[in-house]
Amino acid sequence: MPEAFPEPVKNLPEADIPLKGAKAYLSQSENHQIIFMEFSEDVEVGEHSHESQWGIVIEGRIDLTVDGVMRTYSKGDRYFIPGGTKHSARIYAGYADVTFFNQRDRYRAKRE
Repeated sequence: MPEAFPEPVKNLPEADIPLKGAKAYLSQSENHQIIFMEFSEDVEVGEHSHESQWGIVIEGRIDLTVDGVMRTYSKGDRYFIPGGTKHSARIYAGYADVTFFNQRDRYRAKRE
């Protein structure tokens, strides 16, 4: 899989995301997070909800089910999940995205 992100992104703290094959970099602010994620394996993400989330697909594809409606997103597509809305996903190997979470503590940096 080609590198999705340049060196400045890869120099950010690695985010502790409990999904197999996921590697993510965390940009933290006072009241939100931006996560740069890439996946080397297919992953199923069970239904859950949290504060609002907006993302743009950099590489690959994702099947995202939001409030019972499934849509497939691929390179260049954007998605939005309103806060508190139940959603799930099937992420395919080779997927990469940039995701904004309207939540300061959605993920933590990995401890070295």
